[in-house]
Amino acid sequence: MRKASIKRVSKETSITASLVIEGKGRYDIDTGIRFLDHMLELFAKHGGFDLSIVAKGDLDIDQHHTVEDVGIVLGDLFKKALGKKVGINRAGYFVLPMDETLAVVAVDLGGRPALVYSDLIRARVVGDLQVELVHDFFGGFVNSAGANLHAKVLYGRSSHHKIEAIFKCFARSMRYACSTDLRLKDQLPSTKGLL
Repeated sequence: MRKASIKRVSKETSITASLVIEGKGRYDIDTGIRFLDHMLELFAKHGGFDLSIVAKGDLDIDQHHTVEDVGIVLGDLFKKALGKKVGINRAGYFVLPMDETLAVVAVDLGGRPALVYSDLIRARVVGDLQVELVHDFFGGFVNSAGANLHAKVLYGRSSHHKIEAIFKCFARSMRYACSTDLRLKDQLPSTKGLL
């Protein structure tokens, strides 16, 4: 079973987290930002991951450090749990309708960080989350996981639905990318011989 635990402490945040890739969609999330908690809970559920994240950040200053650092920790968890990545599919994508909204996410766990993100959201805040920080969350994730991530809302009305659709697509994309292919179980998914 592929799993990882991390404790990351800085002057801005203290985060304790764990991940089981072959989980049952169980979660225990407390970041101090309830909308971010909700997105991470549905990420765990739709990805089939067991995920625990408890973050204490300097929210009295701003949400930025907490949101970005949680993204960094999530990327670290996957990088550690996947180890050498032998036998994984490596890449995955998902297209998801969320009522009137349609989003697509594609991910490649090939070792090179890159992020292309477009959510079409004009609102400054959704729930208690500063919307611009969703981009920073995914930036933290791709840099620590060594992943390419392309996330795009194609259309929609509700800002809540747009962010939720992206996180659900992210979950399903990661679920497939992390899955193993029995035909390639002893192979690294790269012609270079390393990831």
